[in-house]
Amino acid sequence: MPAYVIAHLQDAAPHPEIAEYIERLPTTFEPYGGRFLVHVTQHEVKEGSWPGSVVMIGFPGIEEARTWWDSPAYQEIAPLRSRHIEGNIILIDGVPEGYDAATSAKAMREALAAD
Repeated sequence: MPAYVIAHLQDAAPHPEIAEYIERLPTTFEPYGGRFLVHVTQHEVKEGSWPGSVVMIGFPGIEEARTWWDSPAYQEIAPLRSRHIEGNIILIDGVPEGYDAATSAKAMREALAAD
């Protein structure tokens, strides 16, 4: 099942360390099957507020995402970003192939009816 790293990063002034981080980042996740899905592209807010930018990296599974995050290669460059950009970063499982939201809704209705 695919997994994702999603970063909601606050805007930051350009800095040489951020440029270095961006240059080095792909070589840290590629060995784990990671790839950019979204990288600081324009976004359109439809509800609520979403200041800053979004980065999303896809992985084959949550273990690959965790292994990448904990890897010495990533941990070495992470301070280049964290010293200059605040944000929130999550690792999250995707849904399996063939996922049907109607099945989840049905289970929810059945649980509500049982109460």
